[in-house]
Amino acid sequence: MLLDGKVALVTGAGRGFGWGIARALGHAGARVCASDINAEELALTAADLAGDGAEALAIELDVSDRAAFGAAVARVVDRWGRLDVLVHSAIFMPLIRFEQTEPELWWRQIEVSLGGLYNATRAAWRIMQAQGGGHIIGIASGSSVRGYKDEVAYCTAKHAQEGFVKALALEALPHRIALNTIGPGKPIKATRITRAELARLPEAERAAWADPIELGKAFVWMAAQPPERFSGLRFDAGPIADTIAAEGYDFAFAPEKVTLYTDDFVARQKWYSSYDEQRN
Repeated sequence: MLLDGKVALVTGAGRGFGWGIARALGHAGARVCASDINAEELALTAADLAGDGAEALAIELDVSDRAAFGAAVARVVDRWGRLDVLVHSAIFMPLIRFEQTEPELWWRQIEVSLGGLYNATRAAWRIMQAQGGGHIIGIASGSSVRGYKDEVAYCTAKHAQEGFVKALALEALPHRIALNTIGPGKPIKATRITRAELARLPEAERAAWADPIELGKAFVWMAAQPPERFSGLRFDAGPIADTIAAEGYDFAFAPEKVTLYTDDFVARQKWYSSYDEQRN
């Protein structure tokens, strides 16, 4: 039980990646608060966590609502006394051309993706500071480093999450609060899918999609690291999950074992190791 005694909150836990992350954290012994804006899907996740034997809490949450996010974190701390890991997986991603993206739709996407990460960090910051540290993790993707048609707002917000993590990691260092992003690193089915559903898929189709719970093991590994070890970095769950399968959770670290973007990872590490904290 690698995360025994740890407390985690996962947004967007009703389906897909967020669902797999919540399940993996629960399997590892963490107490898990699963949140989602969709009450029906959240209830299914809560049932899954209960079936796993995880100690869990389900909170319906619109991550763009800062007051509601603060209240959700307060409920977690009231129940379990701390918050060690906050994973912001919630996303709103309509595939639509820029010409059809009205201002309301544009800002809704930004408010859920980037605004949700801001709200998560604001809600957890003083709690993690007071308890001596913690992990705040956003979700990366290819859209964090590249652009795609029909994803202008999504790509904008994902790029911005990387900038948020890079900059705030420097301010968070004295508080032992680690900020990172983790991408799937493998194709992942966007809709809710369980291990049983994966098993029922034709072999060729099943092989094309990664199991979200297996990818969630990357978040278990991250949550088990001392916060001061890694911060301001972009990881990828696929390589980490493969490394864990081959070597176990205590694998000998190398950048190529944890990310698809090794050059960027190494460059960021060098930057943080050489950064002058007195620089304006």
